Amino acid sequence: MQRRRGGDEFIESLLERALAGAKFSAADRGLCQELVYGVVRWQATLDWLIARKTAGRTQKPALQDLLRLGLYQIFWLDRIPDHAAVNETVEMAKLLGFGPQAGFINAVLRGYLREHDETRKLLADLKVSQPALGWSHPEWLVERWRKRWGDEHTRQLLEWNNTPPKTFARVNMLKFGSGRARHSVRAEVALNQSGAHGVSRPTMENAGDLLTQWRDEDVEYDFVRHDWIEENLVFELKSHPPLATLPSFTQGLFYVQDPGTLLAVRELDPHPGDTILDFCAAPGGKTTFIAQLMNNQGRIVAQDVSEERLKLVRENCARLGVTCVQIVSASAFSLQPSAFDKVLLDAPCSNTGVMRRRVDLRWRIQPEEIQRLRTMQLDLLRQAAIAVKPGGVLVYSTCSLEPEENSEVVKEFLAARRAFTLERERELRPFADGVDGAFVAAFVRARL
Repeated sequence: MQRRRGGDEFIESLLERALAGAKFSAADRGLCQELVYGVVRWQATLDWLIARKTAGRTQKPALQDLLRLGLYQIFWLDRIPDHAAVNETVEMAKLLGFGPQAGFINAVLRGYLREHDETRKLLADLKVSQPALGWSHPEWLVERWRKRWGDEHTRQLLEWNNTPPKTFARVNMLKFGSGRARHSVRAEVALNQSGAHGVSRPTMENAGDLLTQWRDEDVEYDFVRHDWIEENLVFELKSHPPLATLPSFTQGLFYVQDPGTLLAVRELDPHPGDTILDFCAAPGGKTTFIAQLMNNQGRIVAQDVSEERLKLVRENCARLGVTCVQIVSASAFSLQPSAFDKVLLDAPCSNTGVMRRRVDLRWRIQPEEIQRLRTMQLDLLRQAAIAVKPGGVLVYSTCSLEPEENSEVVKEFLAARRAFTLERERELRPFADGVDGAFVAAFVRARL
């Protein structure tokens, strides 16, 4: 989904690396993640609260973060008692060298404890009167969404972006014995209802065995249904131990992937024996799903500009048992005209459709970035079109909600490339479809 062409790392990567060597319990690790992500998501609203008690005076960054942390626990978390949130924040300030300011921090936080109910009402009113501030989003972005969708849908999107994302698992049918690529697990539904438990085993005979193994691994799951995915292909993982510790994960029995990302591959409609180019392939979620639908029969070329991210494609292909993929860097890839039956371009984009998964994205994106990305996307689409055979399929996709990157790119491409016709286009919107935002357009090149 998200791609970075240089620049600073996202908070998710920084936190993951920071926690890698920490000896935290699962509960403490989860709380740490909740605090970090929550403070980043609600930064604008937290700063508004701080400004009300400090006459708008600018604080040192670390001191501002401490105040944010304390206020987040008081007004957004229920599991930490208010007095504990204040005391721990004050003690942390002392440990970080802010001993002289400990009394100031204590006064600000305890002042809000005395006004707890009134402040909660203020925060609720702020979501209506100043939604950008009340929901902690950039004003310019909220206004563009309000003009397009109206107040209610915009509110739903803002709420969605501030909700921790769910984890979804796509079943990897390449690892199963019989009926691989198209197997249904209806039999497992009956097994679920009966409460029966089986014995997990490394060699899976059918997809129902994965659900049995998940139960043995203390994974709680639920079924996911959307019109663009087949029944029992994707499951919501409602609770689970760390994924990397699960045998079912290391065995490659599933891939973590939002259902919305599968629409582009469905529109590509891969079949065994196809030759397919995945033009911006990293980290490999769509690539490996293409291979799954092809049952590893045919040829997929997966290319990307990032050598580092291509390592993820290799790792995912190896873990999932994908054998029909040739992985190449963009610098070493020579684009051959009319060489592929089907081409997928999952283009770099503003990622406004996956903002709840990239918690600091809202503070990074700027209005001018959208126009810059549109220029890049159109250039990549024109390049990808060269590789499509006559009669072949070209699919363009983004995880953006912005028309400049989606429908307007499609219109400009069609105006310049008369050999292509638009077969279908579709936008998935979180507030309407209950998945990450995505846009997909499928073109067909005319036969000679």
